[in-house]
Amino acid sequence: MESNFQRFSVNGCCAVLDDQLIGPFILEGRLTREAYLRFLQEELPRLLEDMPLNKRGRMYFQHDGAPPHSSHEVRNFLNYRFPGRWNGRGGPHNWPARSPDLSPLDYCVWGWMKELVYSVKVVTRDELLSRILGAADRIRNSQRKLQRATRAVHNRAAACVAAGGGIFENQL
Repeated sequence: MESNFQRFSVNGCCAVLDDQLIGPFILEGRLTREAYLRFLQEELPRLLEDMPLNKRGRMYFQHDGAPPHSSHEVRNFLNYRFPGRWNGRGGPHNWPARSPDLSPLDYCVWGWMKELVYSVKVVTRDELLSRILGAADRIRNSQRKLQRATRAVHNRAAACVAAGGGIFENQL
């Protein structure tokens, strides 16, 4: 019996800002609060250095509800680095739990990346890393599609409000 289960994993971070894919950055080892905080302090500034200052000054930082993302140290750093401009558990703007319909990464980029990465079975961790980086390059070069995805946030948020916070994908 053939199995598609792979015995390796990768933790990576990406961002979408207007029509640009930022990253991915691959976090080595387990995702801990220390590793995530180190990423925010040391790597995120490097990933954003090519972004115009006016965009960086207006951007909001969003992350999901993974436990390392909501540690006291991480929240303190985000309050310092993105004062009043971050979404997540314990932040100034709580992001609804299980709300993939509202994030361009979730409703567009991750599915697109998975389709590119897993179109053929992945055999090794190195192959997985190579495919992730290749997929990111393809996505990065599709600026129109990225821009459409980020602009769709407004329509998706309005549909979510109209649905009373319920399922709204069928209304788009």
